[in-house]
Amino acid sequence: MSVSCPADFLLDRVLYRDGLMLVIDKPAGLPVHAGPGGGDNLENYFDALRFGLPKPPALAHRLDRDTSGCLVLGRHPKALRKLGKLFVDGKVEKTYWAVCRGEPEKPSGSIDAPLRKETARRNWRMTIAKSDDETALQARTTYRVLGQKDGLSFIEAKPKTGRTHQIRVHLASIGAPILGDPFYGSLTAFEREGPMMLHARRVVIPISKNKDPVAVEAEPPEAMAAILDRMRP
Repeated sequence: MSVSCPADFLLDRVLYRDGLMLVIDKPAGLPVHAGPGGGDNLENYFDALRFGLPKPPALAHRLDRDTSGCLVLGRHPKALRKLGKLFVDGKVEKTYWAVCRGEPEKPSGSIDAPLRKETARRNWRMTIAKSDDETALQARTTYRVLGQKDGLSFIEAKPKTGRTHQIRVHLASIGAPILGDPFYGSLTAFEREGPMMLHARRVVIPISKNKDPVAVEAEPPEAMAAILDRMRP
């Protein structure tokens, strides 16, 4: 196992903990699990998050490698099943922040655009499917623009479905590709060079029927925060 971070580095990134779950602040640039080629990934560091339990926690959902922010882990199999059902049923409210190049035509709205996976040789990407594509996955994202400056938009997006790369494809489709996105939208080479400006800002999880939902927020990483400070009204 090849690792590049201290074994316990996630301890400082725990945002919430109870007997069922953890919410951690995922760093950008590290995949949540190993890909076909192996390599370092977030799961390599979960052993430090046992907090007295016999086994480490496991992923309740996923974030893209280059996305930062709130990531939910289940602490044992029963909790994972419960969390998995909440995510599948769309009962977990997820809020993302993005810095995008361009300005959407409307300051807020809903993007209803089905997605399909396209594979070319060893690479793949998600695309918006044609209306008659029976293999496409329905996908819906609501958004609102929170600030604009110097040709950039600060956008809050809430995915109502959980498709791979959903927010990235949807925002690019309305003329607001995310800065640093290596695949989607008409970004220049320079605009693709930096870190991807997509951050899982907040999750609200109705984990218990007898208690209020658990709401957790993650502060944006330093590079993104610097841009947002300049863009807020």
